Parts: sequence; structure tokens; C-alpha cells
Amino acid sequence: MGKITTLLFDCDNTLVLSEEVAFEGCADLINQIAATKNIPLEKPFTGESLIVEFVGQNFRGMLRSLQERYGFPLTDEEMEMYVKKEEDVVIAKIQEKLSPCPNVDGVLERLAAEGKYELAVVSSSALRRVKASIEKVGQDKYFGDRVFSAATSLNPPTSKPDPAIYLHALKELGKKAEECLAIEDSKSGTLSAARAGIKVIGYVGPYKAEERLKMEKVLAQAGASIIMRDWNQFEGYLAAIEKGDF
Repeated sequence: MGKITTLLFDCDNTLVLSEEVAFEGCADLINQIAATKNIPLEKPFTGESLIVEFVGQNFRGMLRSLQERYGFPLTDEEMEMYVKKEEDVVIAKIQEKLSPCPNVDGVLERLAAEGKYELAVVSSSALRRVKASIEKVGQDKYFGDRVFSAATSLNPPTSKPDPAIYLHALKELGKKAEECLAIEDSKSGTLSAARAGIKVIGYVGPYKAEERLKMEKVLAQAGASIIMRDWNQFEGYLAAIEKGDF
């Protein structure tokens, strides 16, 4: 692999511990939609059950997946209304209790001080939510306006595993795939980056111990070159990739 110039970070459960926080709000809203649309759910969603099924997807992607499964009608106007409502619900929860992933802040601080790499965020989540997340934990200073959202930056909006958001980020940053490295925690995110031709480090730190081994296999099968359990490993893996060891 040639010289790496750019590091592309997923946001949710990669930079910040937001998945459980966000999915709590998503579950409440989806259950409300199911009641309104008379969707025959086997049982109401919880934040935990929603994560199992839809981790890595944005809310628009979740609703489309549920539409395919249950065949209920949803107009474009309703979709936009629910997407906006979900943003409001999740941002309120984020501002209440979001925290950074363990040890990531030290890594970001050292990378910024070194000045060797351009840092960007590439997420499926809505731009307003992503910015609220990194601002809440004080990470926004590392990324500036280099924050890209599959839900907001693209027309039409999409979601990972579609590689469109990574291809968009490459274009906007003026970078080639081979000079970038992505860090992702989900199957859909790993697939998205890999399909864009970008090497991926799969991060499993936020997963519960009983799920971690399974996710290591899932991310490796999705295209991750390295599996990282803790952000303290990142700089060593980065150096190894640049040496051509992976």
C-alpha cells in the first residue's frame, strides 16, 4: 500500500458511544410508527433489538428495510417527517449523555499534533446528528468541515453499505482510495468503505464481550484488513499498514 494521507472515521460507536443512546430513541419512534401504520410486529422493538438488526444503517434505511419486510405504505412526506423527528429525538439524547469511545481522544490529539494526516468523518447518520455528537465530546476541532453524511450530503440520500458516501468523501477531499484508511465498527460500514476501494480497520471495542468474537469475524468477512479491540492499538496498526504488513 502507498502512503496514507487521510483517515476516515465512522462516527457512531467508532468515535462516540452513541449506538445505544441513539437506538433507544429510534426504537420508541419505530414502535409509534408501527402502531400508527398497524404493522404486525412480533413484539415491540427495544434499543438493543434494533441494534442487532440495523446497526450501521441510518433511520431512513431502517424504515425502508421495515417497509420491505411488512409492506406498509409510507409517502415521501411521511418519510421526511419521521426522519426529522428521529433526528430531534436522538440529538436530545446525545446532548444528555453521550461520551467518547475509550482512548480515542488521545489518538485524535496525537494525530492532530503530528499533522501528518487529514482527518474526516464519514457517517450514515444525519449531518446534524453527527455534528452534535462530535461537538458534545469536543472532537469537532479535529475535523472542521470534513464531515460527510450519507443521509444529508448525498442527493438522493442513502445509507451504508452503499459506497456512495465514501466515494463522495473521496471526491470532496480530492483523495484516491489507496491513500485513505477507514475505521468502521459495523458490517454495513465496512462493506461501504471496502466497496469504495478503501482499506478498513474494523473496530470492535464497543461490543459486549459475548458479541465481540462474532463481530470480529463479521467485519473481517465484510472486508476489514485488521480487527482492532482498543484505540490504543490504532497507531501501531497504522504504522504496520504503511509498512505493507497488511
